[in-house]
Amino acid sequence: MSSERRRTKYDIYADIIEAIAKKGLCSLTRVSYAANMPVDRAKKTLNFLVSHGFVREITVGDRKKYRSTKWGLEYLETFRRMRKFFAALEE
Repeated sequence: MSSERRRTKYDIYADIIEAIAKKGLCSLTRVSYAANMPVDRAKKTLNFLVSHGFVREITVGDRKKYRSTKWGLEYLETFRRMRKFFAALEE
């Protein structure tokens, strides 16, 4: 049995925002690969993040690209701090 825990939805949000932040402007496929999730789930999660202002959808030519917003980067920073806090409690 694996000792690795399942990712929470908050982990997944952070993984997606981080992937976009690292690349700058990302396609759905790139986000899906970087976040290690199927394209259909990545699309659903991206739509959620866009609707809540964490990620912005931009049309480049005939393709959709995604960019992290300031709000998304603040979420990512806060999430990282909280993860460190909880890790310290588990020691």
